[in-house]
Amino acid sequence: MNAIRSEKVESTEVDSNLDAVTEVEAGIRDFVRNDVAYLRRPAPGMPSSAATATALEPSTEATVNNVNSLIQRVAGTSLSEIENLISELESLRELLHAEGQRVQREISGYAQLSQAAMKSTRMIADNVAQWKLAADGLRNS
Repeated sequence: MNAIRSEKVESTEVDSNLDAVTEVEAGIRDFVRNDVAYLRRPAPGMPSSAATATALEPSTEATVNNVNSLIQRVAGTSLSEIENLISELESLRELLHAEGQRVQREISGYAQLSQAAMKSTRMIADNVAQWKLAADGLRNS
């Protein structure tokens, strides 16, 4: 049951992480677009003809696309590193789970061995006590 519950928690965490990444990327895109929006507007004193505005627009779009591709490359690298870290942590969790089970088996085996040793010790002590009583009985007779 724990494994099923932890998988549900992990999927919820992955969904929330994905939502957070998407939100950050959208915020960065908006910031970059707002930051370079002044390039789209004609400067005061310059003619505001449609030709001038369209001449600036392709370079602005290229700048935005360059910034977006840079952000995607950086985010892609970070995401791949995070995915690698998650897979390493999952394999570590599996290893720890297996080791925990092994330790539980070892403890159980030790407890059984300890109980068997106690029973054997009691039997030996009882037999020695009986032999001692028998030896004392022979000496007294």
